[in-house]
Amino acid sequence: MTDQTCPAGFGRRSFVKATALASGALAIGAGVGAAPAAARTGRPRAVIPFHGPHQAGIVTPAQGYATFASFAVTVPDRAGLAELLRDLTGRIRFLTAGGTPPADAPGAPTGDSGTLGPVVPADGLTVTVGVGATLFDRRYGLAGVQPARIRQMPAFRGDRLRAGELHGDLSLQLCADSRDVVSHALRDLGRRTRGRLQPLWRIDGQLNPARPDGAQRNVMGFKDGIANPDPSSARELDRLVWVQPGSGEPAWAEGGSYQVLRTVRVLCEAWEELPLERQERLIGRRRDTGAPLDGTTETDLPDYTKDPTGAVIPLDSHIRLANPRTPETDDSRVLRRGYTYDRGLAGDGRLDTGLAFCCYQQDLVRQFEAVQRRLEGEPLGDFLVCTGGGYFFALPGVRDGNDWLGRGMLAE
Repeated sequence: MTDQTCPAGFGRRSFVKATALASGALAIGAGVGAAPAAARTGRPRAVIPFHGPHQAGIVTPAQGYATFASFAVTVPDRAGLAELLRDLTGRIRFLTAGGTPPADAPGAPTGDSGTLGPVVPADGLTVTVGVGATLFDRRYGLAGVQPARIRQMPAFRGDRLRAGELHGDLSLQLCADSRDVVSHALRDLGRRTRGRLQPLWRIDGQLNPARPDGAQRNVMGFKDGIANPDPSSARELDRLVWVQPGSGEPAWAEGGSYQVLRTVRVLCEAWEELPLERQERLIGRRRDTGAPLDGTTETDLPDYTKDPTGAVIPLDSHIRLANPRTPETDDSRVLRRGYTYDRGLAGDGRLDTGLAFCCYQQDLVRQFEAVQRRLEGEPLGDFLVCTGGGYFFALPGVRDGNDWLGRGMLAE
């Protein structure tokens, strides 16, 4: 839950009707601490640059609110797909920069919903676009250029996946410092792609404040996102997150990253019946401080070499299975970007809350799936249920004002 990996969401009808967007194996964490001050005070964050070799929203410090959404692409041909991606790029470029929408022509439909007022604030907005395995079928002639490791997400042991909350041709990850900015952006993009993108599912989330400090706490009461790769280290990101030249991927994919989305419901009622000591041994950390059971602060690194039999940190604890901290498993780490979700009550009358899990990595098999295999059958899994999600490939970034998302993919 705190060291490595396990969104699905609302159905199509709910997506269309809703206007508000509230947002392994489990590593319930976002890799950051409390929601930024801007999210709590209403002060807008500076614009996050849109142009660059990689999309924003991957190594960007996590904003306070997020929505993850999946779509089916319904354009009839390759030219329509190119037009769709160009239009998405242009609109994302405007929304993430903020500004005043053009004046409406007399008698024409309004160009903006107005939910943010006459000037659209950027408020730290990022929109990250991914493509799923099904986009590379015969419709658009892309079968020969698909990312080498893209496929539909399989069911892992313990999953209870719902057919209507899985996969998709295209994913959008929208993050900002305020909920209404996320809602406005998704509504705006949905309007401008209507008839070309069919909503499939979504999950909405938020970051919890640090209490009392440090990393955020998840719905289990434990601190999250403590053991993430260093997002400021270009060397580490090139090794773990970004697709590199010579990696067996098509040339257009260089600079992109594999995205995993999973909804992880926490069975809170059952979890709360456990004694605190049992909870801590299942996770491998102390609930109050976030420290590993052999440490004193949340940033202390567990030393498994001094505890080979698991007397202090159990061998089957979550943090030990997820990240054994050996040379052989160092390359399996992922960059997590998870959010807490709360959908009220499930059909069984119990809480439907947990983790809208997102992570990025260079290689799905070497990283996310390797962690999942280590976590299968972990005792903590008795309190977790994954219900949906998917694998996507986050496209390389947009280099300048003349570039657009997916241009290299469609040029090959």
